[in-house]
Amino acid sequence: MEIEKYTLQSIRQQLIDNNLQAKAIIQDILSYRGSIKELEALNEAGRAKLSALRKNIDRLNDWARDTGDPALSKEVDIQREQFSKVLQAFRKANVTSMLEIEKANREELMAITGESDLRQRHSSTIHNRGSLVTQENNVTEKMLAISRHLSETTQKSAITLETLVASSQDVQATREELQNTAGTISQSGKLLKKYGRRECTDKILLFFAFAFFLACVFYIVQKRLF
Repeated sequence: MEIEKYTLQSIRQQLIDNNLQAKAIIQDILSYRGSIKELEALNEAGRAKLSALRKNIDRLNDWARDTGDPALSKEVDIQREQFSKVLQAFRKANVTSMLEIEKANREELMAITGESDLRQRHSSTIHNRGSLVTQENNVTEKMLAISRHLSETTQKSAITLETLVASSQDVQATREELQNTAGTISQSGKLLKKYGRRECTDKILLFFAFAFFLACVFYIVQKRLF
């Protein structure tokens, strides 16, 4: 029991630590105004903490399922809600920080053009413009990658939907064919019963005809002999 209690306490402590560290990284991202490359490093750290937090919740869920404790199950639901909020805050912080960095870069580029020395202004403008173009290209590539991912997901969903529609049509066609086959079998059964009754009637008639024939033969023979 002491080992189990320690393990549960350890999971809860890891949940608290990872949650606090993830929120701290989110605050760092919100206040960051450096380069896109350094922002990506913060993103990597944030994703690592979110992944660790998700694993901690999964462990707590396994513990609740194994023990069947309803209080633990409720705690798992609360942790999942908090994780969803942290994840949304992480995504929002990234978007906000990237927009602020782009805005600062544009303001810096416009401020450079107001320098008094033409030569220094030209050299500095070229350098900063190249850096800004590189950063904006990186942002554009990331946005394009996200757009391509969404497009691929949409295409896969459309293909899956078409497959489901085709399967549904095949199932409907098979169902109609089975219904037609069942109707044919039912009609065949009725015809077989009808022909069976007729065969029985024919046998009875043949029996009575044969009996009548024997009676006639017996009557004729009796008249001839006697």
